[in-house]
Amino acid sequence: MKIAILSRDGSLYSCKRLREAAEARKHVVDIIDPFSCYMNINSAAPTVHYRGRQLVKYDAVIPRIGSQITFYGTAVLRQFEMLGSFALNNALSITRARDKLHSLQLLAREGIDLPITGFAHSPDDTSDLIDMVDGAPLVVKLVEGTQGIGVVLAETRQAAESVIDAFRGLNAHILVQEYVREAQGRTSAVW
Repeated sequence: MKIAILSRDGSLYSCKRLREAAEARKHVVDIIDPFSCYMNINSAAPTVHYRGRQLVKYDAVIPRIGSQITFYGTAVLRQFEMLGSFALNNALSITRARDKLHSLQLLAREGIDLPITGFAHSPDDTSDLIDMVDGAPLVVKLVEGTQGIGVVLAETRQAAESVIDAFRGLNAHILVQEYVREAQGRTSAVW
């Protein structure tokens, strides 16, 4: 098989190990920086170009796309998908997973039990938003944050109001969630 690993940094341990494992099974592997790709988007003959040359079709593409490059990285991945390459994680699944609000809406639609969650962009009524999730303690999250960045546990109503007002000043989209005591303050759960 001919495999492409989409990564900004081919020297990362994970990329090296993926390459080693694939090559041990006699696969051909290229590590491709998505930011060095550009695309011809058309219905007759779509292509992906990389550093001055048109890429051949890959049997499979393994995306290692960091959250900072989701938009462009998934655009490149979609182009490979258009060309018929199998994507280990397709572009749609990556964009859904990186969108906290959309992920929560999909889980709620399927009846998955979630913490009570409010969503707002610079709420005009902070008090109502806090009441919506049964008050403090509560968790305030930036929708755009990843890996725990932009997540604050507000243990009191006053702290919650202060955090929400601070995010309001940033014109940020926020999620406000009930605090689940069983989680013991961990933010790595699905929600």
